[in-house]
This record gives sequence, C-alpha cells and structure tokens, in this order.
Amino acid sequence: MWWVWVVCLMVVCLMVVSEAGSDSAQGSLPPSRRFNIGGVLHDNGTELHFMNSLKDINFDGVSVADQTTLYDVTLVHRGSPIAAALHVCQNLISQAVFAVVVANTPDDSMTTASVSYTCGFYHIPVICTHSRDYIFSDKNIHVSLLRTVPPYSHQADVWVKLLKLLGYRQVLMLHSADKDGRALLARFQSAARHSDNEKGVKMTTAVEFSPGQESFVEELTTIREDLVKVILLHASEEDAEIIFHDASYLNMTDENYVWLVTEQTLHARHVPVGALGLQLKYAHDYKAHITDSLRVVALALRRLHEAHEVIPEPPVNCNAEDSWDKTGRELFRLIQEQVVTDGRTGKVAFDEHGDRTHAEYSVVNVQEQRQDHLAFRTLYTIGELKYDAANDKMVMQVNQSSIKWSGGLSKAPPGYFLPKHLKVLTIRETPFVYAADVEDKTQCSDEDEVFCPMLMEKGEPRPMCCWGFCIDLLLTLAEKNAFTFNLFLAPDGQYGDLIEGPDGRNWTGMIGHLVGDGDADMAVAPLTINPQRSQDIHLTKPFKYQGITILVKRTPLAPALVSILQPFRGSLWLLLMATVHVIAILIWLLDRLSPVYSQDEEDCEFMAISESFWFSWSVILNSGLSEGTPRGLSGRVLGIVWSGFTMIMVASYTANLAAFLVLDTPETPISGINDPRLRNPVENFSFATVRGSAVDMFFRRKSEWANMYRVMEAHDYRTVDEAVQAVRDGDLQAFIWESSRLEYEASMDCTLVTVGDLFGRSGYGIGLKKESPWSEKITLDILDLHERGYMEDLDKKWIWNEGESCNYNDKEFSKRLGLKNLEGIFILVAAGIVSGIPLIVIELIYHRCKNHLSERKRKGGSEQTRNNNSSSEVGEITEGHECCDYEGLARL
Repeated sequence: MWWVWVVCLMVVCLMVVSEAGSDSAQGSLPPSRRFNIGGVLHDNGTELHFMNSLKDINFDGVSVADQTTLYDVTLVHRGSPIAAALHVCQNLISQAVFAVVVANTPDDSMTTASVSYTCGFYHIPVICTHSRDYIFSDKNIHVSLLRTVPPYSHQADVWVKLLKLLGYRQVLMLHSADKDGRALLARFQSAARHSDNEKGVKMTTAVEFSPGQESFVEELTTIREDLVKVILLHASEEDAEIIFHDASYLNMTDENYVWLVTEQTLHARHVPVGALGLQLKYAHDYKAHITDSLRVVALALRRLHEAHEVIPEPPVNCNAEDSWDKTGRELFRLIQEQVVTDGRTGKVAFDEHGDRTHAEYSVVNVQEQRQDHLAFRTLYTIGELKYDAANDKMVMQVNQSSIKWSGGLSKAPPGYFLPKHLKVLTIRETPFVYAADVEDKTQCSDEDEVFCPMLMEKGEPRPMCCWGFCIDLLLTLAEKNAFTFNLFLAPDGQYGDLIEGPDGRNWTGMIGHLVGDGDADMAVAPLTINPQRSQDIHLTKPFKYQGITILVKRTPLAPALVSILQPFRGSLWLLLMATVHVIAILIWLLDRLSPVYSQDEEDCEFMAISESFWFSWSVILNSGLSEGTPRGLSGRVLGIVWSGFTMIMVASYTANLAAFLVLDTPETPISGINDPRLRNPVENFSFATVRGSAVDMFFRRKSEWANMYRVMEAHDYRTVDEAVQAVRDGDLQAFIWESSRLEYEASMDCTLVTVGDLFGRSGYGIGLKKESPWSEKITLDILDLHERGYMEDLDKKWIWNEGESCNYNDKEFSKRLGLKNLEGIFILVAAGIVSGIPLIVIELIYHRCKNHLSERKRKGGSEQTRNNNSSSEVGEITEGHECCDYEGLARL
C-alpha cells in the first residue's frame, strides 16, 4: 500500500529538516531580482523542455518583470519517495528556489507527495502536472500544492453536463469506498442539485463497495432491482474488470442499460459496448503542462516583485528556521489567483483547493469493431468539453448520432424501466369520482365504470364501482401508455395531512400510501398541487386549474308590497306628482287667458279646471282623450311638451319595473374572503373547510388569516359532502373549498351560491411516487390532452353538466311573475274601487239637492220671474268669466 510509504516519508522529511543542513551548499544568497524555479522531472527530455520553456518565458515580454530573470534548478528523479525528499532538500532548496514544478508520471503519486511534504514545511509553492488523487486537494496535508490537472472527482461536473445533454434525469451510482469514490459522489450530488438553476439530475441510489472484492454480484443485484437503468461507475481498473464480468452475468449490459464510467475504468477488460466515458485532454502531454506551470509561476512572481521592493529570500537549507512563512503563503495565493486563458492545455485557473478548473475532456464511446472475423473494442470520440474563449465558459458538444448504445443500438435507451401494471388510489369526490356499492366486479358493466374496492383497515376490501371525471382520465392515460392497473378507494377517505414530529415528516390518508415505501404507484383524484405535497410526492402538471371560493346559502327576497314603486326613488315620485298638477294648472291658465276666444259667444268654449286636470292625468296614464283638450295655441304647445315628457318617463318606468320584478336576485350573507364577518369572526356566523385538506394547509400557512383559521379549525368537517349538506341545512353559514366542486354544487342546487372572487389559485394534478419513471410521461400526456381539447370535453361531461339544471324553487327563485310580485297594483285597483263608492254617494246627494232647488224655482210666481232675470244675468257673468256649470262640477 502506498500509504505505508507516506508514513515513512513524513518521518524521513523530519529527519531531513534536522540533519541535512550540514550537507547542503552554503553559497552566498542570490540577489533579490534573481528567481530560481525548481523542477522535479522524470526524464532528460522533460528536463530539457523545462529549461527551454523558462528561457522563452524570460524573453516573452509579458510574464517577467523588467530587470528580473528566472533561472532553472532541476533534478531528474527515478528513485524512491524517501530519496526524492533528500534530493529536493539537497539540490533544490539549497539553491533558494521560489517554487517547484513536479512533472512525474500519473502513477507516481508518491514522488509528488514527497516533494509536497518537504516544500510545504517551508511554504514553498509546488505545482504538480499529473497526479490526480483526491488526497492532494486536502490543504491540511498538502498546504502549498497546486496542480494543472483536475482530480478524478471533478469528472462529476462533466457527467452532469453530459446527462443533461442526453436527457437523463435519474441515475444510479456504484463507487468504491475510498476518498476518491466518496469525493466523486459528494461532488456529483452538489453539481446535480445546483447546476445553472436548471432542472437537476437526481441520484436515486448510491451503492458503495470495498475495493479488492472477488465478486460484486450482491451490489449489482441491488442496482438491478431499481427502475432506473443509468449507472455511473467509479472503480479502479482491477475492480472494474470483475464488475463488468458480473454485470454481464446478470444481463445488466443489454440494450436497457446505460453505463457512464470514469477515466480509470475505460481500459478494463469486459467493458460493455455502448459505455460512455471521459478522457482528460493533454493528460500525457508533459511538455504542455510544464509550459503552463512555468507561465503561472512567472506571472505570480511578477506580481510579487511589483508589490514589494524587498522580497525575502527563500530558505537555502533544510535546517533553516521557518522565516519565509509569510512570503511563501503570499506567493502561493498569487499563483492560485493567476488565470491563463491561452494556455497550451486550455484555460489554466485554480479553485480554492489549488485544483485545476476549466479542464477540457473528450467524451468517448466504447464501440465494437470487426476485422477478419475478429471483434475488438475501441474508444471512439463522440464529443468534447472545451473552453469557449468568446463567451468565457465551458461548452459541451456531442454527436449523439454517432453513439453506439448497449446492444449495438443507435437509439438511446430510455434510462428507466416502466412497470406496466400499477396500483392506483383514488378518493370519492363529486363530480370527479363517484362510487357505489356492488356485489362483485361484474356489475361495473358500463365502459366508463371501473371496479374500485375500498381498502379497509381491517378485513377484506369493500367492493365498489367508480366512475367520473378522474376515472375517464385514468382510462385514457392507461390506453395511451398501454399499462394496466388495479384501482382502490383510499381506506379513510382522506387526501392526507402532514404531521411533522421528531421522527420526520409523516403523511396520513391517500398521500401516505405514495410516500416512501407506500404500496401505491399513483393517485388519480382532484389532488391540489401545493408546496407541502410536492416535497414528498411527484405531482404532474395540472389537469384542471381552479382556485378557492366560498359557498353560502341564498337568502330569498320576499317581493315588496309596493314593488310597483321601486323603479323610481321617493323623491322622483313626489316631483312627478307635483309636476302633473302644476302642468294641469298652467294649461288651464294658458287656455283661459288666450285671446283667441271671444267672451260674447253664446257657447262656453273655454277649458274647465277639471278638464285640465283630466287632461294632465290622461296623458301620463295614456288613457286616451276625446274631449277636454286645450283650445289655445299656447296650451296645445305645452300639452305636446308634456306628452313628450310623459312618454320618456313612462318608458323609463316600464324598463326599470321589468328589471325589478324579473331580475331580483337573492341576497348573500357575505361578499367574499375579505368580508368583515370572516376577517373578524363573530359567534353567530360559522364557516369551515375540510380538515387536513389542501385548503386547510393554505390557511394554516397564511399568517394574515390566522384569526380565520382558528375559528375554522373548530368547525372543520371530515368530508366535502358533510360540509355542503350543513350549508343546505343552515348549520354552516359559509363553506370554503375549491371552486370546481362548489361551482358544481351551486349549479345543481339553486339554494346555494358561490360568492366573491377566486383566491389561492392552483390546480389538480396526478400524484406519483418521488422519482417514479412514469412522472415525465404522464405529465407530457396531460399537456397533450389539454392541447387536443380532451380536458374541456371532460368538463362538459362531468362539471358543466349541460342538459341539466338546478332545482329551482318556484316560490322563491322563479323568473315568472306572480301575485306576490304585482300585489301592489291590485291593491291600487282595490283602492280605486273603494274610493269610487263614497264619490258616487256624493254625486247622488249633489244631484238630489240640485233637483230640489229646481222644483222650488218653478213654484215661485213673479218672484220666480225676478229670480230668472237675476239668474240670467248671473248666468251670463258666470258663463263669460268662469265657464263653470253644475255638470262640470259633478264630473270633478
């Protein structure tokens, strides 16, 4: 094990620190403008390239400050890690190096560790070009190490981009139980969750194994039982050979599976055809990494030189005190902050751990090639992840048409297994799900009826038959996706309430059967979409949109006794009465004063005051006139104007009377959710919802309606049917529930009405288990059914209820007029009849008195003559000036 070497190496490094000083060179300190750069190289070719690159950097005019020069101090190491520590101390530190570049082979991590421990003690920055183990990211151990290659765990970032590009959102992971495997798992989970604020990639299962096992059948069997078939593998080459062998034995390399493997695994034997993997670009280009490393160091030294007039010299022997701590840390930070966008290996930058970022990868596909009846596997490049300098971001490009998937297929597998038989739960909810008791399933004979036994907490299920909006939707989805199902009614008839306690989040009711290890696969019911439910189950896109409203009982209006007076206000009636009489008097005066008529005429042609009043009332009541009209021009003009006025008034009265008599609507006890009787509850006004429902949760989390919720909680009902019946019976004044159901109830019973605007808008969705493979398919199907108008057809069939009407009460809500509506006019007629009786009595008495006076006049003699002459004079005066006779008075 190489960790044994690490322990020995740390002991040797301490010995070197204490003893090697006497053997080191004790030359004079180099000048402040001379920077020595050390190099630990694995062969003479890389050593020569190191020297030449440093010379080029000295003269590029950018990397090195004026009057400063970079010098190389190198050693070629091929020995043990302990020897490497001694050589670094004797050959590099003794020459006062400011930084060290380690360019060893990828499998020689021990040399990198040895140099890092030795230089780290003096805080001399070390840049590694090929070691990719996760341990080098630990800054508690390797305090001054950076590297121009990313650790293996950074492949997780590329995996997430690749999975999203290929459309896979659910994966499994099989990884080794070491630091690299666990680091890969943690980084993948973080990247999948926070990738660009887009829909992430979900890891459903992560299986860990101990490296070096002889069989992995148990771990692979656990994975095979999962519905997800996209497998991410991190293992050494040796373990991967056994894993692929066992996977082939379990038929886990066929066309249903997708394998994504790490770089170490690609070259294992038995790697399945169709597997996808990553290869780091420039991984074996030692010269490119050396050049980029030296450029980064040169730029950091330039900044250090520009920031300080005097730069302390690095230690020159391994026995020196740690006096370069501050400068070494500052130089490490400056190297870490450098960004080279035009590096030979792409964009060179470092993260907070000193690891390379913006590394470029090739995406490869394991394909099978045949030649001379022989088959062999090759790695075929199908894409790449590279740095886009124009947009300053990493871009992935994959030619998906060139991928050969498992089984040699050109079409990508779905990445999951769809179970074809589902257990579906529903709940009785008019008009979405109706249910009736039956003796056996054969009684569900109609094509839109489904046998749906009700699950019982104890005993056998109760046989029932279901139909309705949701049942039609379920049958359509089953036909569309070719799956079968068993439908059951939820045992307690409840949607489910969330109970949060010390043991976590627990759901009751129908939702409880979907959460965790619940026995149901799907819930098809009017299940309101809300944040609490979405945390624990998957809810599809809404199949019906709705809100929350309030159901109340109508308060019928009894027709008023004086309903015929309602079209006009009282002030208008008084003004109209006054106008009638004023017009009558004016017409009489105009006609009386008119000069058109001579006072010497024998016949009385002037209009009597009684005729004027008769004319005014006849015009407004449209009774018709045959006599008693104005004779003068001025009176006739006023009569015409009065006729026009009355025409407008009568038309206005008639229109309003029809509205008041026919369109009277009953009053409602509240106006909506903001009604004071809801916001400030009173004892004699009760309102409620269904306990544990989505509406109950809505009010529970709204702090501004806390008072309302406390009152509602005391009156909440168990089911919607119970609450609606309570409103009918008058036991409940207001029921707050979802608009779809309440509008249906109001359309079926006109004693009920919904009030106020909709609030808390949401929708009904189909519930599935979290990460169900059916989630995306059912959601897409619902959107397709919306576009085709199928959901509107269901609305017409089950909710809008075309062809049926609510049960109107003819006595309270009839639109036809009855005695109650017009009783006032009959009373008016009765008053006219009653008033006519005393008037005829008065007329009779008057005429009897008149006749009696006439008889006395005829018996009179000479006195009668004088009286006649006198009466003749008086008659002439009266006829000339008043034009009034007894017959006119009688008519009045």
